[in-house]
Amino acid sequence: MPFTGFFYASIKYSNVSVGVVCYCLTSFFTAFLSPLINKKPFNITELLLSMLTLAGIGLIFHFDTSFRTGIILGVISSFLASLYTILNERLVKKYDSTVMNLYQMLAGSVALILASPLYLYFFPSKTIIPGTLDIIYLLLLSLFCTVGLYVMVAEVLRKMSAFTVNLTFNLEPVYSILLAIILFNESRQLNLSFYAGLLIIIISVILQAGLSRRKRAGADL
Repeated sequence: MPFTGFFYASIKYSNVSVGVVCYCLTSFFTAFLSPLINKKPFNITELLLSMLTLAGIGLIFHFDTSFRTGIILGVISSFLASLYTILNERLVKKYDSTVMNLYQMLAGSVALILASPLYLYFFPSKTIIPGTLDIIYLLLLSLFCTVGLYVMVAEVLRKMSAFTVNLTFNLEPVYSILLAIILFNESRQLNLSFYAGLLIIIISVILQAGLSRRKRAGADL
């Protein structure tokens, strides 16, 4: 998928923590793009929650401007991810999610193969064939973190809106940053404003979960 390429590029030009926090902008873009694409009125609650997320991200990026390139790539990634989820929300109502993801993955693979020579021309690499450990990581990443995840997301979109799904993804920085601190010692690069912004993002997710539960409870009455 195009947005995953920009996502990993964002991490490469910044770090894991900045890359995953940029991904939180997906819900912000969804709150604006979904009504435009689906020709529906804007949801004030979704807009307010998105602005809360944006405030958290703004506070996070206040701590350092050295990751500007990584941030720009991360914003592009979240924009494309928003479009992907919105369009899939419409497709899963007509097509089987497994077949749909199969064609999407095949198209993405073909695009990457065609783009590989151009990428290697601008970014030469000493080795092209991955090692044994790299192959294991790639298999885990592709099967469980990509294909399996996208199929589950497509199924969830049958019952939940694209905005709710994308806002839930805002929890990704929580466990990603914890892993980054443990594996890459990134805590040295982060300060109090980063964690304050992260707390605001978590609050926006909790509020959305509470509002969604209240909405379902009202529908059942």
